[in-house]
Amino acid sequence: MAIMAENLMSELEKNGADVKSTLDRFMGKQELYEKFLNKFTQSTDCTCLIENLKMEDYGEAFRSAHTLKGVAGNLGLVPIQTLASEITELLRGKEEPDIDKAAVQEKRLELEESYDTFLKIIKENLE
Repeated sequence: MAIMAENLMSELEKNGADVKSTLDRFMGKQELYEKFLNKFTQSTDCTCLIENLKMEDYGEAFRSAHTLKGVAGNLGLVPIQTLASEITELLRGKEEPDIDKAAVQEKRLELEESYDTFLKIIKENLE
């Protein structure tokens, strides 16, 4: 394993990613995992969710959160998956008057921070 790859995996794990289980799902193919991590940095799933929440478009935010939850889960990015899941549940089946907007916005801020952290780690180690 290259030093850069070791550093990537170490940094991901330090920030809450489940690298071991994810690599098992990728049948130990670290290069493939890195390819999908790189694709994640180019994905708009998280940025769409953040923008939808900022605009208080909760229907689209729900769909974005649900998608992001799956993508992050498949990549072992547990903190992002967890926050996307929490946002999904805060929005599930609710009309705007029934949404706890303060809780949703708090989770959005946490998500932005976590997303930025993982983007930085991936970009610094794969580009």
